[in-house]
Amino acid sequence: MSCLSLLPLRTMSQNGFETVIGLEIHAQLLTKSKLFCGDSTVFGDTPNSHISAVSLAHPGTMPVLNKEAVRLATRLGVALKCKINRYNYFERKHYFYPDLPAGFQTSQNDLPICSGGAIPVSTESGIKEIALNRIHLEEDAGKSVHDADPTNTLIDLNRAGTALVEIVTEPVISSPEEAAACLAMIRSIVRRLDVCDGNMEEGSLRCDVNISVKRKDDTRLGTKVEIKNLNSVRNVKRAASYEEERLTNLIKNGEEVFQQTRSFDAETGVTSALRSKEEATDYRYFPEPNLPPVIISEEEIEAIRKELPLLPHEIEQELIRKYEIGKEAASIISADEMLYNYFEAASSRTQYHSAIANWLIGPVKSLMNEQGEAAVASLTTDGLLSLASATAENKVAFNVAATKVLPEMLALKRDDAMAIAKELNLLQVSNIGSLNGWVDEVLSKFPGKVQEYKKGKKNLTGFFAGEVKKLSKGKADIKTAIEILSQKLNK
Repeated sequence: MSCLSLLPLRTMSQNGFETVIGLEIHAQLLTKSKLFCGDSTVFGDTPNSHISAVSLAHPGTMPVLNKEAVRLATRLGVALKCKINRYNYFERKHYFYPDLPAGFQTSQNDLPICSGGAIPVSTESGIKEIALNRIHLEEDAGKSVHDADPTNTLIDLNRAGTALVEIVTEPVISSPEEAAACLAMIRSIVRRLDVCDGNMEEGSLRCDVNISVKRKDDTRLGTKVEIKNLNSVRNVKRAASYEEERLTNLIKNGEEVFQQTRSFDAETGVTSALRSKEEATDYRYFPEPNLPPVIISEEEIEAIRKELPLLPHEIEQELIRKYEIGKEAASIISADEMLYNYFEAASSRTQYHSAIANWLIGPVKSLMNEQGEAAVASLTTDGLLSLASATAENKVAFNVAATKVLPEMLALKRDDAMAIAKELNLLQVSNIGSLNGWVDEVLSKFPGKVQEYKKGKKNLTGFFAGEVKKLSKGKADIKTAIEILSQKLNK
């Protein structure tokens, strides 16, 4: 899960303008087969190898609803405090895409499976509820591949018919930062619930951003544009920020804003027009005649409610209360299932809770971001505990442990940080005699800096400490070294 740090408060008024954003988030459900047939949903196989007469929309074929998809959509709706519409049904949504075999998408419009609800987003002032309009079930389209052939666009229909939920917020998001935080929270929640794997790189979680800008004193909403198929939390923020500025400039210059669907180029950071935006009437919705209504019992809803795990924002509050770690650390750990599992397993066996949190949100998270979760798969709970103890007890400097001990531990699948530090001669030196020697050598090397300090430039303490660290090759106990420096400089 990514995570954003705590969302800073931001005024809705930016130079006399207000931004209004709504999100449409498409999440592929973790079903083994498609929404209306038994085709496999495995990602990455040979193009057009998971297709059948049903997913190709051959005449005479009949859809059969995947019961697990209904359960997962209900599970998400209950978790987000939606109203579960016990009677709901599917409709045909008509539009032409080359990767939509039937010429229509089987979706829900008038009566979705879930209505209302909210997404809880962490801010500096607490939890903000982003109101939801609905969550509805629908089938995915296939995929158009533009770069595999020099002259033709190729079609891969493996994804066609995969079960989706579309999570639609109300237009209540007030900034690109808040939009990104909302998407990040949804990704954390669907992963926590085992509803969707949240893998945006593979397209199993995608986001459309509807954004408008208006003058602060205008009572009407501005004309909105939709930015399609954003595939990362970062790109949601970037695309919304670009469009916010573009729309603001159009209004400032007295130019007309057209309702459009736009795409975002991640390399240039620029959006561009694709087509004029369709309205609901353009899709010619009507009830799907080949599917009966979906009826969900109150007993099924209650059974799902009872088995729900804690959600990320609830875990965050529990971590702060139980372990007394900082809010930002708790926010990052609670948003990532792997980090949370590490933290719980290690923290139940030690009092160094903050040290464990620092390791997880620092070096461990960095490796996961850069190389994937597999990069830290060999880190055991014992290994994490030994790293936390070594640095919390000032036996090994944190930076040294992060850059030298941790890589060795992961590469050799060892879990004793102290043993590795001893072998590599990395143990922190707290011996007063050695520290005095390094401090004296640094002060004699920089007499000019010493005079500047004595004349009032007290921030040079950090400079001297850095030189001691450099001279000792990272082995000096810097806390004690700073104490010695202070004594010698303030004589």
